[in-house]
Parts: sequence; C-alpha cells; structure tokens
Amino acid sequence: MGKKSLFGLTLAELQQIVLSLGMPKFSAKQIASWLYVKKVNSIDEMTNISLKHREMLNEKYEVGRSAHSDRVESVDGTVKYLFRVGENSFIESVFIPDEDRATLCVSSQVGCKMNCKFCMTGKQGFTQNLTAGMILNQIYSIPESDCLTNVVYMGMGEPMDNIDEVLKSLEILTSDYGPAWSPKRITVSTVGLKKGLERFLNESDCHLAISLHSPVPAQRRELMPAEKAWSIEEVVDLLHNYDFSKQRRLSFEYIVFKGVNDSELYAKNILRLLRGLECRINLIRFHAIPNVDLEGVDMDRMISLRDYLTNHGIFTTIRASRGEDIFAACGMLSTKKKGENN
Repeated sequence: MGKKSLFGLTLAELQQIVLSLGMPKFSAKQIASWLYVKKVNSIDEMTNISLKHREMLNEKYEVGRSAHSDRVESVDGTVKYLFRVGENSFIESVFIPDEDRATLCVSSQVGCKMNCKFCMTGKQGFTQNLTAGMILNQIYSIPESDCLTNVVYMGMGEPMDNIDEVLKSLEILTSDYGPAWSPKRITVSTVGLKKGLERFLNESDCHLAISLHSPVPAQRRELMPAEKAWSIEEVVDLLHNYDFSKQRRLSFEYIVFKGVNDSELYAKNILRLLRGLECRINLIRFHAIPNVDLEGVDMDRMISLRDYLTNHGIFTTIRASRGEDIFAACGMLSTKKKGENN
C-alpha cells in the first residue's frame, strides 16, 4: 500500500496523526506551516522536526503534491494546466493574468454529474470527487503560485456536490496555520445544490457565484438539469436569508446564447427574479463546444443586455473572453487528452 498524503489535511487532522505517532501536539502546526506556507515538497525538508520524527512520518506519509502533466498557453497570456488524477483521468486549471490581478480557476471534481447542455465537462460524466489536497495542489503546483491574487472554484465539477473537501480546502487557504488568504480573494460557483449551498453559506465567508443562464424555470431545466431538483426560485429564496451587503459578494453568472436567452424579455425576467437581492451579474460570451446547437452573440447584444440591467438597478459586467485558442471551454482539453490515451 502506498503512503498517505499530508498535503490537504487540516490542522485538526494533522494533530491526530502526530499524536498517533507519539509526537508532541505542537508539531502539527509546524508541519502545517511547512506544507502551506513554506511549500516544501518532502518531509525531509521539515528541519525543525527531529530526525527521528521525520523518519516516523516518512514511513507512512509523504507530502503528496504533484506536478502538472501538460501546459498550454494562449496568445492573451492565459495558461491552461492539466493535472493527471488516477490512471486515465485529468482535471484542468486556468491561470488568468489581468493587469493587477492574477486569477486561478480550479476544478473540484473529475467530470461532473450536472450535465449542463453547454458544458463539455458534463459530457464526460462523473468519475470522482477531488480531495482537498488535489484541489489545493492546483494552486500550489503551478509556476505562478506565488503571484496569485484570486482563486475561483469555477473549473471542472460542481463544488457543492463535493462540499466536504471544498470546505476543507477553503479552511486551509484562509486559516492562520495556512497561507491566511482573505475570503474576499476566493469565489465558489454553483448551479445551486441545496444541501451543499446551505453548508457553504453557513460555514464559509468566501464569495458566491450562482450559475443562472436563464431566469425561466422551464428553459433553465433544459439547459441545466439540476433545475429539476432545486429550482432557481428556491435558490433565490434561500439567498434572501443572508447578508451580501458587506464583505461577502453574491454574483450570478449568465452565459448569453443567441436566440435563446438574449432578449430584453429575459433581462426583465432576471430583474424580477433577483429583486431585493444585493448582487451583481456577470455576462459571459459562449465558447462553442462540439455537438451542441448553441451559439454565442455579438458584442453589441452583450452591451445592450449589460446596459439594460445596469440601468435598471443590477450592476452588470461583461466577462472578457480569454484563452479561446487553447480549448478555452472547461473540459475540452481534458476530454482531448483522455481520448488520446484510450
């Protein structure tokens, strides 16, 4: 049996390990600092832990970080990283530099159960949840790790469908035993899964992004099967119980599809749905994916929608399209790589 990974364990979990090995409890905090602040790759580098205790740790454990298996860079500076998970499974992370911001988009699952019509990851089906260590490895194991200003959980998978490991990764990122990131630097997205979303709202202070894509339930159901389980109206009802007027920000992601959800009628329905919520809307250009009969719209239509929504009280932005020349749509590069290996 292989060694277990230390990377991705919380302070409480590390304390259990050191106590089980007869090590002093305070050494757990030392290990956490080596893992998450000093970013070591091996237990032997943890020099303030005695040689005897390092040898004991080495018998059963390893740090457990892994390098990316592929890297593709766009003409606009966006970089997509591919990480191997298991025998023939891959996840993607996308580094997005933008003036004074450097954002990494991370994955939370291999594949996805949500099967949204417009998403390539959903076409893969679901393979496995990522551990907190696998999620954090995407942040720690890229060359740009030290310059990151923001992390968004908007890559492959549905974060609220893997809520235990997502919350663990958020705890480590924002804790004083870890890198002590402000929750304001982290955004987690969801289609709106009730159980996971309630836990996230109650147990984390990070920003929240809801995948909306249509304010009309029947149409949203066609685009996003998760609407059948828990409707967008129920999601919005829940959100009304929380305060988004201070530190934590609430946003709605809205991919604009030509002739589907791009008219003023839809803008009016969005305003009706979100009335009374302190939030913003991010309009997103659609990246075409194979065998899906959806098209993006031109920039004039995007601007028209943005201006209508902003003029009627909801601050709305158009997210810049990045990396269109490097399999930009989430799941495309991992699908290609998996196909090559079959």
